Amino acid sequence: MPGSKHQLDSRLHAFVNTILVAIVLLGVFIGLNRNQMPGGIGGFLAYRVSIKNVLVVGIFLSVSVMAFRVFGLSTPFRPGAFWKDLVQIAKACTVASVCALLFPLTTSSGAFTARTVLLALPAAIVACSCGRIVSSYLTRRLTQAFRGKRDLIIVGSGPRAAELYEREIASGHSRILGFVDSPNGHTVPEVIQKHMLGGLEDLEKILMRLPVDEVFIALPAKSCFSQIQDAIAICERGGVESKYRTDIFEMTLAKPQVELKHATSVVSLKVVADDYRLIVKRSIDIVGAIFGILVFGPLMLATTLAIKLTSPGPILFTQERYGLNKRLFRMYKFRTMVVDAEKLQAGLESRNEVRGPAFKMRNDPRITPVGRFLRKTSLDEFPQFLNVLLGEMSLVGPRPLPLRDVSRFDDASLMRRFSVKPGLTCLWQVNGRSNTEFQHWIELDLQYIDTWSLYLDLAILAKTVPAVLKGSGAV
Repeated sequence: MPGSKHQLDSRLHAFVNTILVAIVLLGVFIGLNRNQMPGGIGGFLAYRVSIKNVLVVGIFLSVSVMAFRVFGLSTPFRPGAFWKDLVQIAKACTVASVCALLFPLTTSSGAFTARTVLLALPAAIVACSCGRIVSSYLTRRLTQAFRGKRDLIIVGSGPRAAELYEREIASGHSRILGFVDSPNGHTVPEVIQKHMLGGLEDLEKILMRLPVDEVFIALPAKSCFSQIQDAIAICERGGVESKYRTDIFEMTLAKPQVELKHATSVVSLKVVADDYRLIVKRSIDIVGAIFGILVFGPLMLATTLAIKLTSPGPILFTQERYGLNKRLFRMYKFRTMVVDAEKLQAGLESRNEVRGPAFKMRNDPRITPVGRFLRKTSLDEFPQFLNVLLGEMSLVGPRPLPLRDVSRFDDASLMRRFSVKPGLTCLWQVNGRSNTEFQHWIELDLQYIDTWSLYLDLAILAKTVPAVLKGSGAV
């Protein structure tokens, strides 16, 4: 799955570059033939459409896409790599232009000539270069706006950590939660002392307790190599993105080109997807939630009346759940239990039918008659369309867990399921629902996170409908 996702992304970038070349080529062609268009541009182009021309255009597009992929232009533009990109763009556009010579060779009208190709080549190089820079800039800005401020922990307490703290505060892009380090005799600045969260041995517990978006490691590499390795391993296990600066060695000629963060080169060790596809996923969530509310509105209204007429108490059940990076949010459901159900749970713990932190009970006495039907049909989950609209949940993602369940996690690796937004449906729901053991449930969540793609989301949504209609495994 990851391999197919990478191929899809690379084809997309290459195809966009090819379209730019085709637009430039078409523009030059129309410009050179503007005096031969008595019927306008539409009539001029329609007159020359034939099966032969369509085949030639198909060959041109295929070869051009392949050229952009071969010359390494199937990834977004990287700041600091302009001249290298320009050379590769020139090579790919030259190959595309050579292929475009098929047009004058196969046309009988003489409208498309080699002159068209020669004039289009430099314009195509400029268009592709500008297009890559603009698209990269817009993607970064959209992603930054989409993500908002990041909650950051700095590992370290020396000059590098203090410098990083000042840069992050000045940028305004992050909230510094504090510092983690075990000082070995060096002087710790006062600002770091005030925000010290604990020692390096406490990092795992801190990540399990606090909502953290990323951990920036600012330890000296020479004397703290093993501590840096341990910190990276802890972040991986907990599903938290970690970063470290690339200037860990003194260099005279070599210049690292990895990722720029406020004029500082850093290496980012991401544990989940973090690119333009998240913007697409969010767009799908918004459209899907609005569609769900409009389509299922009458059914939700009927559910509201059924709850109100058959059971005393509120219509909606709200409960704090853990969301992205362990941030708390209030999740909405139609109430399916008696009013004091949460208080009664303590007396039912011995009857839990699931091994592990979760609580599931097939014949739970707290469930109302209408509530049992709502759970069987998953109608109780429909108010979570509102959580999706608010950005607290996604249509697809690991199901949000109650505080009671998460408080019983004894392994930091279980926290990795919070590295993505929780969802209305997931692999667990289309693979047995409540019939699934907790350990397998977690394995399915981590499988979803590690193999995530837009195609996987669409596949899960498609499988959710028959799973819900069948009602198997619902408790």
